[in-house]
Amino acid sequence: MKNLHAMKLSFFSYSAYSASLWFNNLNLKTYYPSLLLTPYSLFIPPASAHKVKITEDVGATLHIEPNDNPRAGEPAQAWFALTRKGGKAIPLAECNCQLSVFAEPRKPDELALQKPSLKSVIAEKYQGIPGADIIFPKPGAYELQLTGKPINSESFKPFEFKFEVTVAAGTSQPTPTVINSTSATEAIKQEPATIQNNSLSPLVFIGLSGLVIVGIVFAVLQRKRKI
Repeated sequence: MKNLHAMKLSFFSYSAYSASLWFNNLNLKTYYPSLLLTPYSLFIPPASAHKVKITEDVGATLHIEPNDNPRAGEPAQAWFALTRKGGKAIPLAECNCQLSVFAEPRKPDELALQKPSLKSVIAEKYQGIPGADIIFPKPGAYELQLTGKPINSESFKPFEFKFEVTVAAGTSQPTPTVINSTSATEAIKQEPATIQNNSLSPLVFIGLSGLVIVGIVFAVLQRKRKI
């Protein structure tokens, strides 16, 4: 019995040692990224499906309605969930923020295609965060550039975020004007007649005027004869 008990202890010890070697050889970045906690992981919003950018002490999440899939020529609302380190949100009332829209690819000194006005919006669990209505003119690649600095205090450092956005083709297409061939043919036939009628109008007026003058002269002559 003592030998059997010793064999069990030896087996469990070897198994534990082998497991520890296997665990130490794992690439934690590949298999367990959630275990690699950093100071930024405390303030990245939970909406991981959205686009996230981070500076030294500010994080930003971009979401574009509808469904992060903007379409050319159709209104889209973009909002930015800004958070400080620790998870506290930064509302637009506390941030002097500016949004610029660039078409890609672009030159370094190229001017912004649009500078939409930012407004306070309510999105998901965030209150009063920066948002803007954007209409992208055509399909393709764009860059949204958001800059900001604190208004009244130094609660966070100035930041600049650049988000790449792909715009799909719009569903609404201009309706072509259809010309009825029959109507067009009738209009062409009627046009010469109209021109002819318009040309006869002065002649009719002259003829009527002549008849009136002749009638007046005849009446005057008849009156003189009676006298």
